[in-house]
Amino acid sequence: MYDHPTPAPLDEYEWPVCVTPRCNRQLWTAETGRWACRPCEDRTVSRIAELPALFRQLDTTASLMRGARRPGASGGGSKTPPIPPRLEVLALVGPGGVAARLSAIEDSWRSALGWTVAPWRGSPAQAVPLLAAFLANNLLWACSSYEEVGQDIDDLRRLHSECTAIVNDERRPGRVQIGNCPTIVGDEVCWQPLTASAGSHRIHCAACNAKWETLGEWRELRAAQERVLEELALEKPATAA
Repeated sequence: MYDHPTPAPLDEYEWPVCVTPRCNRQLWTAETGRWACRPCEDRTVSRIAELPALFRQLDTTASLMRGARRPGASGGGSKTPPIPPRLEVLALVGPGGVAARLSAIEDSWRSALGWTVAPWRGSPAQAVPLLAAFLANNLLWACSSYEEVGQDIDDLRRLHSECTAIVNDERRPGRVQIGNCPTIVGDEVCWQPLTASAGSHRIHCAACNAKWETLGEWRELRAAQERVLEELALEKPATAA
């Protein structure tokens, strides 16, 4: 006589849960078949949408720091005003930063879908909006069909948190010194110390009210600072004589 297998008791059934590490809540009946819950998906949609703007703010700040001297380094040979490099900013906008971390997620999703490798997207500044668009367009598929999506959602949460913390000055209160004001006031250089924040594109001199707001104006500021420093360097021998 054939014996039918005994079905498992109902109290041993494990209700499916969201695979996102910081969530793990039980899925709703309407979410049957999904890997990640809808609230996790909704929060991730918002984070992905905000990443391009956060990156632009960080990249603008990093552009002002390029060529910065490390604290305590010798001042010989460099005319660049001493700007303390914020390594966490440079790490996010450079190789291995935001663009690379988004690209790694895109590559894993493309592999799971059986799609061709991602096209070359240019510099990080060019790539981040395109990468964010790809992830936003395919997030629903990932939450529904990609078992490893929980880790990707957590990675996106951490990346968004890192960018937001720096832009909002949550990790390092205060402002960054960016040299002195090169504006000519009357017959003299203002030379008031200037500061900037990752959370704003504006630089304002409190002494002479000069302002620099765009990336192009920031470059003009740097060029003017270097011209003043060159002139000061030429005047030193004559003063010593």
